[in-house]
This record gives sequence, structure tokens and C-alpha cells, in this order.
Amino acid sequence: MPELKYKRVLLKLSGESLSSPSGYGIDVSEAEAIGRRIKKIHEMGVEIVIVIGAGNLWRGKQGLDRGMDRATADYMGMLATVMNAMTLMDALERDGIMTRVQTALEMRTIAEPYIRRRAIRHLEKGRVVILGAGTGNPYFSTDTAAALRAMEIGADVLIKATKVDGVYDADPKLNPDAVKFDQLSYIDVLNRRLNVMDSTAISLCMDNEMPILVLNLWDQSALQSALYGEKVGTIVSA
Repeated sequence: MPELKYKRVLLKLSGESLSSPSGYGIDVSEAEAIGRRIKKIHEMGVEIVIVIGAGNLWRGKQGLDRGMDRATADYMGMLATVMNAMTLMDALERDGIMTRVQTALEMRTIAEPYIRRRAIRHLEKGRVVILGAGTGNPYFSTDTAAALRAMEIGADVLIKATKVDGVYDADPKLNPDAVKFDQLSYIDVLNRRLNVMDSTAISLCMDNEMPILVLNLWDQSALQSALYGEKVGTIVSA
């Protein structure tokens, strides 16, 4: 059996990955499908931390366009990520995978507060750690939270799960001539303004040499193949 290239990963999921086909709300069957994919790599011996967004429940831009205070809109988004984290927790535990939800905003009746050393200990005990509420600060996205936590827990790679098979120079759904990149540097992503993660997250990964792998989570074999070091998706590195 081939050796794993990445043994500890941070998986960044969008909130839309849990949504119904409309792109909004929580579809439990979608959570269960993601849970099955995570279970497969957990059974390979991979330590997994998950950061999840909230675009299926709340988009801060909607509030900002109506004059809402930015910090208020961001805190609402953080609360929405906790709902998504609990949905994923439930799907995984019903499938036999032990998890721990940790949040950057304290809400002790439903989740642990995020503590770096405790999160690492959960990984060592074979639990999947799901992180909610972003960084706990307004003005920072869940992309930035994913980059920050990847560094803190000593991940080998940050995996950005999408519904396309990598990074393209244009939207492949709109432009059939879009070109896919197999590899990019951090500077290329910033200079080309490619839609990988926000610039703060990219800069943080660049400063700390954290590789970012963008792949299609809905491809049945992509995630497992990538963890064994096969060429899958797009790798962003130094």
C-alpha cells in the first residue's frame, strides 16, 4: 500500500457544500455525503481538521448592502458556521466517526472553546476536529481562519474543497476554453487575482510556506488520491 504524503490535513469546506441545489439552507443528505468522504480518509489514518463557511445560511454582503454594521454582519456569519459545524458533526457521528466541535466564540453548552493544544490532542486520539466561528474576529473570512488554524495545528496541507477540479484562469462553467493550472505560486495567485482564497489567507500561507491544494471533493477518488501524492487538482506553493 502506498505511503501517505499528507498525514494531517486541514479541510476547508464552503457552507454551500451542505446546501440544497438552490445553494441555501442545510441539506442533511449533503452533509451525510460529505461525511462518507471524510470517513474514507479518516480510515486511511489521516488526521483531519475541518473549517466550514456559512454561505448557505448567511452572506454578510446582503446585510452590508442594506447598511448593516460590518462587525454585526460578520458575527452573524460566525454563528451560522457553528450551525454548519454541528450538522457535519451529527452526520459523522451517526456514521461512527468521533468528532469534537470547537468554536472561536465561546458557547460552552454546545461546543468546546478553541484551544490549540486540545485540538491537537483530539487529533492524536483519532477524532475529527470541526472548527466553527472563524477566527472569532470580524473582518476575517473563514478562508483566513482555515489558513491560521492550518499553521497552528501543524497541518501538512490546507485542502480547499470545491466543486471544480482545480484552479482555472476563468470560470470553466462559463468559458469552455478556460485553462486549468496544475501548479501555481502564491505570488501568481495574488497577481492574477485568481479565486482560490482571499488575499489575507494566501499571504498567510505564503509567509509560512503552507501548501494549498484545490480539488473537487465530489470526485469520488480525488481526495484519497491527493493524500497519496498523486497529481490531483491544483497545488499552490512556493
